[in-house]
Amino acid sequence: MCQLLAMNSSKPAALGFSFEGFAERGGRTGEHKDGWGIAFHCGDGCKLYTDELASIDSPLAASIKQHPVKARNIVAHIRKATQGRVALENTHPFTRDLWGATWSFAHNGDLKAWQAPADAQYRAAGETDSERAFCHLLAGLRQRFPHGRPARAALFAAIDALSAPIAQHGTFNFLLCDGETLFARCSTSLHYVERAYPFARATLIDCDLSIDFRRHNHLDDRIAIIATEPLTSNEQWTAFAPGELKMFSGGKVLAPGADGAAARTPQWRIC
Repeated sequence: MCQLLAMNSSKPAALGFSFEGFAERGGRTGEHKDGWGIAFHCGDGCKLYTDELASIDSPLAASIKQHPVKARNIVAHIRKATQGRVALENTHPFTRDLWGATWSFAHNGDLKAWQAPADAQYRAAGETDSERAFCHLLAGLRQRFPHGRPARAALFAAIDALSAPIAQHGTFNFLLCDGETLFARCSTSLHYVERAYPFARATLIDCDLSIDFRRHNHLDDRIAIIATEPLTSNEQWTAFAPGELKMFSGGKVLAPGADGAAARTPQWRIC
């Protein structure tokens, strides 16, 4: 199946280090050769880059490594196709607009036994179960909250309620982001690490690369990295429980009832 990677940061950050290891799994240390993509939530917009080539062969992936984009939320995906051909329209992340914001979504799993109800506004452009599930989630949120984005606690509860029935029909690990809050749901495998003071040195599992975060971050910086499998060998990664939904803002896990908004500070950090 596919693999997921996301970052949520208290300040705009570059995902260069983590992306280096993750991209290796797209054809070199992993079998995920059927395309890749990454979405950067920058300010009020979202920059989306996708490629049907394997990430280890993609000039676009090489360019992003050399010229990393800074953002407070980033969602990335490497694909091993289970539904839909290898084509640009079937690569993740997918994006759609809701309540004046661009949402991104990436899925790891297979939902062969599930069919999305028809919706007039959100329709899949490609052939994947993943995109259909994304459209169904956004349609459900729009139906529940027709007058605009609700408080964060209500949004968390709605995403949890809408995603649970889908997950009964297969494997449904996913990342969902509206540019402010990052939601991550585990069906079978998902892990996260919080990088904060006192920062330390980290070493990637998939390639010979290390970094000393103490040289790149300040005392008040906080960054959360979410991945299907841990990316580093010497950090304390926490596994999600099966069926668990978590939300991240300001570089940390929030309690389901949290509604505070994260402050924005335009600085560049490395994660």
